[in-house]
Amino acid sequence: MLAGAHVSTSGGIHTAIDRAVERGCESVQIFTQSPRAWRPTNHPEENIASFRELREKAEIQAVVCHALYLINLGTADKALWKKSRDTLLNTVGVACAIGADGVVLHVGSHLGAGFEAGLDHAAPALEEALAACQGPTWLLLENSAGTGATMGRSVDELAALFDRLDGHPKLGLCLDSCHLWVSGTDVTDPDVVDETFGDVDRRIGLDRLRCLHVNDADSGLGSNRDRHANICKGEMGEGLGAFLAHPRVQGLPAILETPGPKGGPDAAEVQRLKDLHARWASATRPGRSARRPGRTASRGGARKTRG
Repeated sequence: MLAGAHVSTSGGIHTAIDRAVERGCESVQIFTQSPRAWRPTNHPEENIASFRELREKAEIQAVVCHALYLINLGTADKALWKKSRDTLLNTVGVACAIGADGVVLHVGSHLGAGFEAGLDHAAPALEEALAACQGPTWLLLENSAGTGATMGRSVDELAALFDRLDGHPKLGLCLDSCHLWVSGTDVTDPDVVDETFGDVDRRIGLDRLRCLHVNDADSGLGSNRDRHANICKGEMGEGLGAFLAHPRVQGLPAILETPGPKGGPDAAEVQRLKDLHARWASATRPGRSARRPGRTASRGGARKTRG
């Protein structure tokens, strides 16, 4: 596991590396522009070069950029679709410039038109973004919390996106523990985690899974409410380790997007992530899913969904 956090780029994109180091990160996630506005940030060439140099010195092993939350590629609204496409292409361009390993993207919402209609709208923009990916940079589709008409709420929907894009070699996946939980997948149950990763492997391929978002949830299983909680402080609690320490996802960047004490994860939150991983990893038998520390089997009767 490459423990990491989403950090600010206030003061220049290169400043993210110092913030990552201060938090004890091995990986880091950033926005390439303000998450609250469409206007892209103009990054001076010296800041781009400084980012790459500082990353190498700090030995940050993985960098991902998160695309703007305002993006909606599934919409039929031509003006919104164009802004979304253009913003995604700008994010991919910055990510390639800094040598990022991926751009994490929420595809958006079909706004009630149906998943297939949303897929028809999203596919052309995704194809452009994939064509723009250079060097180590991949486009990583993130699972949604299942709110409203959002796309990517299940392995089936994610697989349909991969199929439409012909399994493009730069197309990858980011799985968020909170989004899985609130969309009805009990990632605190080792057997369910086994089943989920197995399903991803069969439908998409675990080699496509390039990043984890590790967030506790402030809402219940199947609630479809995307509200993150700090590690071990939410509905999943200690059980979040079943997702984090599964043998088949080790070595991936594990990015915190938690509230932290104020405005995001701090060094203490990153350390809690490392400690949680260590507790569960020590209880994991080779070739088997993680078992809750102190127990010899998963919780009896745990189910994948709550209806």
